[in-house]
Amino acid sequence: MKRAIALALAAGVAAVLAANAVARPASETRTSASQAVSCKSTLKIALVTPLTGGAGFLGNAQLTWAKYAVKTLAPKMGLKVRLITGDTPVEQGPAPAQALAQKYVADRSVVAVIGPATSGAVAATSKAYADAGLAHISPSATRTSLTQGSAREATPAFFRVVPGDYIQGPSDARFMIEKLKVTKVVIIDFQEPYSVGLADAAQVVLRAKGVNVIRESTSVKTTDYSSLVTKVPSDAQIVFFPTQQPEDAQTFGQQLLEQGKRAKVFGGDGSNSPDKFKLAGSYVSNFAPDISGIAYNKALIAGWKKDNPSANLESFGPPTYGAVQVALNAVKRACTAGKGQIKNRRDVVRNVKRGSIKNWILGGTFRFSTKSNDPLNAKFYIFQIQSNGSYKLVG
Repeated sequence: MKRAIALALAAGVAAVLAANAVARPASETRTSASQAVSCKSTLKIALVTPLTGGAGFLGNAQLTWAKYAVKTLAPKMGLKVRLITGDTPVEQGPAPAQALAQKYVADRSVVAVIGPATSGAVAATSKAYADAGLAHISPSATRTSLTQGSAREATPAFFRVVPGDYIQGPSDARFMIEKLKVTKVVIIDFQEPYSVGLADAAQVVLRAKGVNVIRESTSVKTTDYSSLVTKVPSDAQIVFFPTQQPEDAQTFGQQLLEQGKRAKVFGGDGSNSPDKFKLAGSYVSNFAPDISGIAYNKALIAGWKKDNPSANLESFGPPTYGAVQVALNAVKRACTAGKGQIKNRRDVVRNVKRGSIKNWILGGTFRFSTKSNDPLNAKFYIFQIQSNGSYKLVG
């Protein structure tokens, strides 16, 4: 979920000034990084995610899995860890994330950050975390330019346990070509970096394979799509709809039906929400599979459900468990190397990419790429929405 990207851009110069206003002197952040912390004390890991606002469903799902990971994994490593939470409502732009970054930088007992959850928040705070030597590991920020390209927006202290949109766009396009046998696709972007980037990535692959692609564009503030629906040819099979608002994908799909169009909606990870986007026959991609289909996760899921009896198993929470696992492993290695102390928070950063994790919650063995701070060989998964609103894995 990267809705914060557009909101951050809308904030413009004011957001930049706000970031500079709260920035600490370089000497102060270096001191925060180098103060030793005893590994026998209670260490803090911060979860930075939207807990309220339009993306609150995402953050609260992540919170349940972060709590369960700390509860079950830290004691096995001989660590006492307290999970603290920071709310970054996407509607408020980068300011909440920036304020939280300064708070966690100043607290030397914070040894790692899970998140930020949104790409915009990562871009707005990564330098502050890196200057303080704080590893920040996101379970959901997928903007390509955070870790790829010549103008990277995140620092080497940023890691993510899910793949970027540079994988999602081509994966979605190949599924349309190979599985759905498309010949005509309409792509609608929402004039903001996440949507345009994902649309461009899919378009390149589709056109390279001879698919007739019709490109349309609209504002992120659009709520009535009837005029766009009229532009969808009657013989188009798919409308690629990379929105960050699942309810808009639902609205667009319903208006397609109302106008008698046969094209199916195909959304990206931003529309992956069974509660809000549930139009039967539609498609959606996400960076996580249904983990209940992985046999070794049975006991893990049972334990999580015991702690969260009213919660539903979905796609955004489980990668957070993995991100906490990565962070705790790095903290443990830093403690071992420091003979019971984390002498410098950068020691945690240096240990994030070491080793691998077998029986990874999302399947297989997890390790980071040697070329970037992205996971090695990660993929996106494609679901089709069933008549009862459930998401069935189809690719």
